[in-house]
Amino acid sequence: MEPVVFGAVLLAAAMHAGWNAVVKVGLDRLSSMTLLALSSALICAALLPFFPLPAVASLPWLIASALIHTGYKLTLVKAYEHGDLSQVYPLARGTAPLIVAVASTAFLGETVTLAKLAAILLIGFGVCIMSFRHGAADRIPLKALGFALATAAFTASYTLVDGLGARISGSASGYIIGLSIVDGICTCACVFALRGTKILKRLAPAWRSGLTAGAMSLASYWIAIWAFTQAPIALVAALRESSVLFAVLFAVLFLKERAGPVRIAAAGMIACGVIVMRL
Repeated sequence: MEPVVFGAVLLAAAMHAGWNAVVKVGLDRLSSMTLLALSSALICAALLPFFPLPAVASLPWLIASALIHTGYKLTLVKAYEHGDLSQVYPLARGTAPLIVAVASTAFLGETVTLAKLAAILLIGFGVCIMSFRHGAADRIPLKALGFALATAAFTASYTLVDGLGARISGSASGYIIGLSIVDGICTCACVFALRGTKILKRLAPAWRSGLTAGAMSLASYWIAIWAFTQAPIALVAALRESSVLFAVLFAVLFLKERAGPVRIAAAGMIACGVIVMRL
């Protein structure tokens, strides 16, 4: 991974942590995700005339990714209904790069060195350990665990699909713009089916913070899509999850939250993984 790509993905990870902080607008999780998807889609619709369209051959990948992203959102919301954020999110995010590493090696023929594999494992397991409390794993409800692992499977799936789709598209920018628009349509269609169009009234008061978070989310994944075309997908997927490390740093430095010994140890593992990946 070239230094520019490495630095860009770390920046994307920091923005990923940042938009998660910005999106705390008092909405329920499904409404928040809808607001993000809608904001990203509107931004990309405005940018559409200024970027090349993705190649026709990449359209099946783009549509498949949008559908997988919708499944990801729904399973994550269900996981939050049955478990705490501090347990569900690390499990969902930390398991995904481990799945991507196995799948990209087995099916895409991508290979990584033992050092890079060690980096992926350090980051992945470090993120998972963030779900531990008081030095041991709390009992996570089985339904929450099931939905968290399903979310990880969706995350790994859209990562692999987007990695291939972006490479086929001929334009990483055109791909992410098209993906965001289709994802926004799929997400809104699904949410309208579940809650009706009245949800738009609930989103309206939060449009400013939603637009800010949507822009940060879009920029973060835009960088990731570009990075998929420049480096092995498994490495980019793992490095993106260092966003959890940034989230902990933001919480400690700006929100004055206590990290605790387990989180400090997990953050150390993630940091070591990032360092090893760059060696």
